[in-house]
Amino acid sequence: MDMLVSQFFNLDIMRQALPLILRGFGMTLLLCAAVIPLGLIGGMLIALVCRSRYRAIRWPAFVLVDFFRAVPPLVLLIFIYAGLPFIGVRMSPFAAVCLAFFLNTGAYYGEIYRAGIDSIGRGQWEAARSTGLSGRQTLAYIIIPQAVRNVLPDLVSNTVEVVKLTSIASVVALPELLYAADMARSVTYNPSSLVMAAALYLALLWPCVRLLSRLEHKVAR
Repeated sequence: MDMLVSQFFNLDIMRQALPLILRGFGMTLLLCAAVIPLGLIGGMLIALVCRSRYRAIRWPAFVLVDFFRAVPPLVLLIFIYAGLPFIGVRMSPFAAVCLAFFLNTGAYYGEIYRAGIDSIGRGQWEAARSTGLSGRQTLAYIIIPQAVRNVLPDLVSNTVEVVKLTSIASVVALPELLYAADMARSVTYNPSSLVMAAALYLALLWPCVRLLSRLEHKVAR
């Protein structure tokens, strides 16, 4: 038991690593503040493009969505950060992570939005148009609000996955939470800093998980 405590719950090590861990946690929050809105906005645009009446626009969008959903985000991130420089495109770690997450999470958010829009019956469109609303007004004021409400649990669930996915940013040396914890571990030769990082991830995500559970029960009722 003493060895377990000294290796994983060493308070002295945690105290020494705390400043580095907090800086990494701040970077994780900044990353989430950038990639989640990008994914949500990009996903809505993708959903609308995928519903275009023109096949020349709709089908390429479907292909790109399937492609970015199928490619592992880690592979996509490494390609953007380490592959694009071969053609003269060099990006900072933060910009590379934002672009990779935008492409990957935007595709997933887009499919969620599209499912929500498709769940709205045709009668809603016809009723809105009968009141004099244009197609765009119907979509903006009637369809999208109902669609978002219908898929809100899925949006929250995907957002939780996005937050957890930010940990892969460590592979491009972005000093987020996991990278900072691993650096502290390499200096102290003790994994207690990783336990701290896990605790911070838990504190960040636990409220979202509980919110997701409540939303799922509410939708079920």
